[in-house]
Amino acid sequence: MQPPQNPGPYPPSFAPGPRPNWFRRASPGRRVAVILGSVALSFLLLCCTGGAIVGALTGEPEPTRTGTAAEEPQQPIVAAPAEPTDGADAQVASPIADPSATPVPSGAASPSGAASSPGVASSSGAVPSSGAAPSPVVRVRTVTEQTAIKHGERTVKDPSLAEGKRVVRTKGVNGVRTLTYQVTTTDGVQTARKLVTSTVTKQPVTEVVAVGTKKPQSSSCDPNYSGCVPVASDVDCAGGSGNGPAYVNGPVRVVGTDIYDLDRDGDGTACD
Repeated sequence: MQPPQNPGPYPPSFAPGPRPNWFRRASPGRRVAVILGSVALSFLLLCCTGGAIVGALTGEPEPTRTGTAAEEPQQPIVAAPAEPTDGADAQVASPIADPSATPVPSGAASPSGAASSPGVASSSGAVPSSGAAPSPVVRVRTVTEQTAIKHGERTVKDPSLAEGKRVVRTKGVNGVRTLTYQVTTTDGVQTARKLVTSTVTKQPVTEVVAVGTKKPQSSSCDPNYSGCVPVASDVDCAGGSGNGPAYVNGPVRVVGTDIYDLDRDGDGTACD
C-alpha cells in the first residue's frame, strides 16, 4: 500500500484561500477618502491638460517652472517712495526683499485674482494714462451781418430864400450793406474770421439842402421900390434936375406907389 501524497504543509481542509487586496482590507471611511481623492486627481489632471491644449492653440506658451519656489533665484523687490501726506515726511520702503516672499513670474495671476500686466499698478489700482490727448473740436460756420451805409449831403443855393436860411429839399436815407463771414471755432473759442462776401443790399439816398442867398432889405429903403430907394422928404434920380435932398441911382422898379414921382413915363421903371 502506497502512502498518500502530502499536497502541502497543511491538510487539504485547512489550505489558505486568496488574500483580499488592500482596498478590501481598508475601512469604509478610508475607502471613501480614496475614491474622493481619485476623483479630485482626475479632475485636476483634466483641467491641466485642457489648459495646456488651449494655450497651445492660442499661441500662448505655458510658463515652464522647474524646481520649487525656494529653489528659484529670488530678486529684490524695490517699493516706490510713498507720497507725503499732511506735511509728513515721505517714507521709502527698504530695497531689501523679504526672504520669505515668493516671486511671482510675469503674467501669473496676482493674489487678488487679476493677472499682472505692464502699466497697471497692483497696489493702488490706478492705471496711468497712456493714450493720446483728445483731439480738439473744430467747427466752421457762416455768419451774416448787416451794417449801415451813411447817406451823403449835397447843398444847393436858393436865391428865393433869405440869406443863410437852410431848407431840406430831399431827406437822406442810410443804405444797408450785408457782410458774410466764415467763422472757425476750436473747442467753442473763435480762432478765425474771414470775410467771404460784401454786398450793398440797399442804396443810400443823398440829402439835398437848399441855402438861401437873398439879402435882406435895409430898413432905410422905401418898400414901394425894388432896389434901395432911401426914405426921405424927397428923392430924385441922380444926375437929373431934381434938388433932392436924397438921390437914387437907377434903374429901380416901382412895386408900390411912386411917391417920389421917379417914373415919369409910367413904364414901371424909375430913373431909367
